Amino acid sequence: MKTDIEHISLAAERWNAEQVLSWAFSTYGDRVAIATGMGAEGMVLLDIASRIHPGLKVFTGDTEFLFPETYDLIDRVEERYGVKIERILSQLSPEEQKREFGPELWATNPDRCCELRKIEPLRRKLATLDAWITAIRRGQTPQRASAKKVEWDPKFNLVKINPLADWRHQTVWSYIVKHDVPYNPLHDRNYPSIGCTNCTRAVLPGEDARAGRWSGFRKTECGLHAAAGNTAAPLVQLAAVGAEE
Repeated sequence: MKTDIEHISLAAERWNAEQVLSWAFSTYGDRVAIATGMGAEGMVLLDIASRIHPGLKVFTGDTEFLFPETYDLIDRVEERYGVKIERILSQLSPEEQKREFGPELWATNPDRCCELRKIEPLRRKLATLDAWITAIRRGQTPQRASAKKVEWDPKFNLVKINPLADWRHQTVWSYIVKHDVPYNPLHDRNYPSIGCTNCTRAVLPGEDARAGRWSGFRKTECGLHAAAGNTAAPLVQLAAVGAEE
C-alpha cells in the first residue's frame, strides 16, 4: 500500500480539494474518516466533503478542556450538515489525570498532556481505519510545510490525505464567507488557532498566528501532525542557553 501511495501522491498534487476528496471516498469507502479540530480549515473541509459524500464519517478529539464556543460549534455543524461528529476521548478523565499526574499537567508537561488527551485517543481511532483526512495547510507551521495532498503517515501507519495542503489563509476565509460556513466565533476575537482552554490565548498584534498556543513554551504542535520531541521546553530556559528555532 505504501508503494502505491507514493505513486498516487505525485498525481494528487495536480488535483484540487474536491478531486482529492472524491478519490479518498471512492478508494477507501467507510475505512476513511475526516479528523477535525473544528478550526476554520476543518469547517471548509467539512463543507466541501458534505457536497461530495453526504454519508461522510467525522471525528474530533475532545480533550474535555475545549472552549464552550467549540462545543457549541460541534452542535451547529451536526445540525447544519446532518452528520454525527464522533468525539474521541482520553482513557483518563480530567479527574483521573489530576490524581495520577498532579494538577495542571498542561502547565508542567504539555507534551505529556497532549499525548494523553490527543495523541493516544487518535492512535486508537486510526487503528480502525485505512486512511484519514485532515485540514492541515503547508503554510500553518514549519512542520507542515512539506505535507502532500496524499501521503503515507509513518507515525500512525496509514494513508494521510490533506486536500487543503496548498490553500492559503485568505483562500480559506474567502470560502467561508462565500458559502456561509459556520465557524468558531473565537476567530473573531484574535484566536486564529484554537485548542484547549488551558493552552490557548488570543494573539497579540504582530504575533505569529500560532503564538497563542502553548504560550511560554517552544511548542506549536500537539504532535498529531509532527513528533513533539522537546518542543515543550520553556522559552525562558531556551533563551538562557541561546537556543534558536
